[in-house]
Amino acid sequence: MTEVKDGKADDLSSIADALVSAFDDDPVMLHIFNKEGGREKKMRALFASEMKRALKKGAVQTTPDGPAKGGAIWMAPGQWRTGGLELLGQLPLMFAMGTSTTRALGVLSKMEKVHPTQPHWYLAILGTAKAQQGKGVGSALLQPILSKCDADGIPAYLESSKESNIAFYNRHGFEVTGEVKAKNGPTLWPMWREPQPPDA
Repeated sequence: MTEVKDGKADDLSSIADALVSAFDDDPVMLHIFNKEGGREKKMRALFASEMKRALKKGAVQTTPDGPAKGGAIWMAPGQWRTGGLELLGQLPLMFAMGTSTTRALGVLSKMEKVHPTQPHWYLAILGTAKAQQGKGVGSALLQPILSKCDADGIPAYLESSKESNIAFYNRHGFEVTGEVKAKNGPTLWPMWREPQPPDA
């Protein structure tokens, strides 16, 4: 079983490398970022920004020792929405993303409209570096927070950007609750997971 640790600030660069690899063929990332427009650099800026938010408002999970095999970025209950002052802090990210910002905000707006209001842990990003996929890394990265959800009786929520990933999330207790279609872009599948306390 893959070992997992809490990510820290000095892990961010290594986790970003893994996530850039993981999301290379992701439909939402392909929609937001043009390959010709410094796509990898912009993806890295986005992932780094989300990880910094999660270190303050949630949790980051990764693998110990050597380059990160992947990363899970979670926002704690009530912490997923970006506040006013936080938006000011996102200005460097928006500058780095350039013309991709409009497409990104369009997707985020659609996602926000269906985001549940009930308290939950929000899995903002989960990715495994391509060379490490199929080895149980993603499942291991999910486990610490899903175990916390079960222990505390808190649901979890995510949006799957690939239909092919739905079965993976189903195995961890998530169920599709609908579909979100980005304007001139891909479909996302919101997924909800009720806490699953161990049988008495």
